Amino acid sequence: MAFLEVNNLYKSFGKTSVLKGVSFSLENGEVLSIIGPSGNGKTTLLRCLNYLEYLDSGIVTLNGQVIQNGETIKTMKDDEIRNNRINFGLVFQSFNLFPQYTALENVSLALSLMEKERAKKGLTPLYDKPAEEVARELLEKVGLKEKMQNYPCELSGGQCQRVAIARAMALKPKILCFDEPTSALDPELTGEVLKVIKELKETTKMTMIIVTHEMEFAKNISDKVMFMWDGVVEEFGTPTELFNNPKSENVKTFLQGY
Repeated sequence: MAFLEVNNLYKSFGKTSVLKGVSFSLENGEVLSIIGPSGNGKTTLLRCLNYLEYLDSGIVTLNGQVIQNGETIKTMKDDEIRNNRINFGLVFQSFNLFPQYTALENVSLALSLMEKERAKKGLTPLYDKPAEEVARELLEKVGLKEKMQNYPCELSGGQCQRVAIARAMALKPKILCFDEPTSALDPELTGEVLKVIKELKETTKMTMIIVTHEMEFAKNISDKVMFMWDGVVEEFGTPTELFNNPKSENVKTFLQGY
């Protein structure tokens, strides 16, 4: 059984069908890049995995346990949804940092709140050290040792995205998701964020799902690549299979632009 199994996901907004039976699987520690033209369901898929949108139908299984079922999701209690949601961390393309907090506070706040909630429930803390200390270590890991007391308005776009990555990691998700992490950045800042993601793969062996338009990056970092077209998985395979020998005409046409 795979670490993550996504089976037959469907999602519509009104009369518009966005996901039309998406299925794939990942092993623990693998990196999956999702590519394809805009408007074909890539971001919606990530939002569904993170409980930011509710599935219409389909099942998501993590490490052998069903954590989403489209048939029952609307009747789940808030606590159950929160418990399942923390299996996934999501780094948004627009950072979504709190402007009134420093980089250090942006990373430590969510962790502090989670640790308090776990304590109320009698659960073991995520860490054996204070949230601020964890935040400092994570910010140093993403290269922001000298920027911890800066506010988002005092940081570059690349630095803000690195704060967002540290914040997502602080909650110890089993799978870290990135929604076009460089799309809001100037070209000269893109490289620093991609470098951090690559280092995370090498040092943490974390399972990752990355929606990206950076084809060279996807080719180099991924264990698997998935091409989405019109709400379905058009092609799935290794980077060598998909980039060097694509079977789908849609994939061939898409890659010609890169």
